[in-house]
Amino acid sequence: MATGFFALLDDIAALMDDVAVMGKIATKKTAGILGDDLAVNAEKASGFMSSREIPVLWAITKGSFLNKLIILPIAFLLSAFLPWAVTLVLILGGVYLAYEGAEKIYEFFVPHHHEVAVIEEKELTKEEVLALEKTKIRSAIITDFILSIEIVIIALGTVLDKPLLTQIMVVSVVAIIATIGVYGIVALIVRMDDLGVRFIKLSKDKKNISYYIGTFLIKALPMVIRALGIIGTIALLLVAGGIFVHYIDFFHHLSEDLLSSVPSILKEFIFGLVIGFVALFVLNSFKFIWKKIKK
Repeated sequence: MATGFFALLDDIAALMDDVAVMGKIATKKTAGILGDDLAVNAEKASGFMSSREIPVLWAITKGSFLNKLIILPIAFLLSAFLPWAVTLVLILGGVYLAYEGAEKIYEFFVPHHHEVAVIEEKELTKEEVLALEKTKIRSAIITDFILSIEIVIIALGTVLDKPLLTQIMVVSVVAIIATIGVYGIVALIVRMDDLGVRFIKLSKDKKNISYYIGTFLIKALPMVIRALGIIGTIALLLVAGGIFVHYIDFFHHLSEDLLSSVPSILKEFIFGLVIGFVALFVLNSFKFIWKKIKK
């Protein structure tokens, strides 16, 4: 009995060691998309009244956990009964990520008009403010759902050849770390300006170090969000390109034959960028044709 007990402990230790090792690999694989997730959520969680930022962010965080509770069981069922479907979803998700990255680059170089309803905060009633918050929270949770699918599938793709229990533990750990990590950092980012205001209030004059720190934090917030957006866009294309190169034989052989001297990270970026713009062209063409048909 004692021998069996110690053998069980040894099996558990081996399993946890596998989970730790594979968890590191899966986290590295999803790091790119987490960068975009961070940028998107930092943008969506900002712009509220100071007293409402944390409650709004907490509501989005709870929605993110719920998203993953929905996605994880479906992903594990696919892995157990339709493993080829995981690869298919991964590739389709890669196309979406490439499209999103290409669209951001396109909109940067070819800006177009967005119709935005601008409403002064002083004109809104309390009920209207809460309704507006709910709308933005719902939009953020929907975006998180799409990104969560990619995070879970990419993490699952790194452990497809492992036993189901290892898959469940690794992917679940990555999903939890992703949610806590992303929204924890977002909370720090959106409170930068408030912290800056506090430093300014502590300063006795404009020559005080507290004043300079406070001013820097307030001015840095929009730049941090903008920088995260740029980093996130590059990360999207790298993640998408990596999926195409590693999971589609045609692109894998193409990269080996035509781009053998090019660094792998640049290969992935090129494939992500090209396929992203192809997807963007196809979708925009479809939208254009659909508008013509409707008219």
